[in-house]
Amino acid sequence: MILYGIPTCDTCKKALKALAAAGHDVTFRDLRAQPLTAAEITEIVTEFGDRVINKSSTTYRGFSDFLKMSEPEAQIAAQPTVMKRPIIRQGADWHLGWDDAVQAKLL
Repeated sequence: MILYGIPTCDTCKKALKALAAAGHDVTFRDLRAQPLTAAEITEIVTEFGDRVINKSSTTYRGFSDFLKMSEPEAQIAAQPTVMKRPIIRQGADWHLGWDDAVQAKLL
């Protein structure tokens, strides 16, 4: 299982702690230290579409109008922290966020 996020994200910390407590072997992927490849970005956007972009984030609000109108792939490539977090990959299954539905599937 891979959890994509940033170490300062409280939601990512909660998810990591809960998943580890549930016995999952979780690899944390720090998006700042290990940026996503173009192929990984494409795979994530293919899975979630533009839902993956956190349009209420400070990062997104700081984008230029041109970047806001760009495809999600371009937005993530420019600033990976614009993604909603965490993104969790378990085999072929992907999960976005850490809401009750995601927790019910993984815990």
